[in-house]
Amino acid sequence: MNFERRNLLLLAAASAVAPEMMLRTAGAQPLAAPGGRKLGYAIVGLGTYGLGVIIPEFARCQNSRLAAVVTGDAAKGARVAAEHGLPASAVYSYANFDSIRDNPDVDIVYVCLPNAMHADYTIRAAKAGKHVMCEKPMAISVAECEAMIAACRKADRKLMIGYRCHFEPFNLEAMRLARSGAAGNIRYVRTEHGFTQGDPSKWRLKRALSGGGSLMDMGVYSLQAARYMTGEEPIAVTARESTDRSDPRFREVEDMIEWNLEFPSGAIAGCQSMYSANQNHVLLMGDKGRIELEPATRYSGNHMWTGRDGRERELTPPPGPRATQFAGQLDHLADCIVTGREPIVGGAEGLRDMRIVEEIYRSAREGRTIRLDGRA
Repeated sequence: MNFERRNLLLLAAASAVAPEMMLRTAGAQPLAAPGGRKLGYAIVGLGTYGLGVIIPEFARCQNSRLAAVVTGDAAKGARVAAEHGLPASAVYSYANFDSIRDNPDVDIVYVCLPNAMHADYTIRAAKAGKHVMCEKPMAISVAECEAMIAACRKADRKLMIGYRCHFEPFNLEAMRLARSGAAGNIRYVRTEHGFTQGDPSKWRLKRALSGGGSLMDMGVYSLQAARYMTGEEPIAVTARESTDRSDPRFREVEDMIEWNLEFPSGAIAGCQSMYSANQNHVLLMGDKGRIELEPATRYSGNHMWTGRDGRERELTPPPGPRATQFAGQLDHLADCIVTGREPIVGGAEGLRDMRIVEEIYRSAREGRTIRLDGRA
């Protein structure tokens, strides 16, 4: 059976070939909360992402809504509340954030803050009795991730990490094809993510707020893609950093870091992240073909191809009722709360990534391969 015919058959029978992936499809129908009420989100942080990306997506959600905002800018908070029909009481400052426990309209807190603040606000939200969506990376250390998981478990609250690509149609189709053998036995994955950081004053270039450089930002996309495209957990990592410390942007954090991952099947992943060039690419190669995405993980405008040794056929996943990956992830957590299921990208997923991130840094620092499977 040739590669293109196999693709067509797999696309037609995807639910039979990989039923576990159907939980991740952007077309999954959300379940209504008791009484038909949409679950309310409080967005913590009205920066570019929280205000400019996430809040507009509630208009596309079927089971989620904006219920409150948390910001250090009272005027901005009041303006956003007015624009979205929220009462003045739905605007919180960082100083009075903990009083959100008294607001029954807020079911979920979405933490859209600098990395170093993720753990604090996740733990405080759980103590306030709220479920939590936390942006990636989950935190800046394994210890913080573990504390976040423990706090949500103690409070019996759901914890989900904002891995939006698990709800993005091209990445979903690539995962499904890879898992079902469309490219044959997976031999190699290459994934590169980066953009040009131009302003040294940005918080992402301040170690105290970011926890690191490109690896703690764009590197998470490369690491995630290597894991979800292979469907395996890596057993070893070898990393190398390349940073011009005379560049004022990189006095505190790394610019480019590259790492190779080894998997139990024998597959290899070559990964990169960088803050000095624009990259957004995922390529999987198997012994019978390849699956390629470029751009792979943008907010919109992604593309996907399959072929034996090139871009022979461009694929467009069938449209679903959800318009975007963002609405998909927002509704997914709401659905999990209603049904009692665990999120497909919960705290354990964020912790797994952070364990690997720490070993990538260690490998680059020590100049050697680090085993991830406990073997010497």
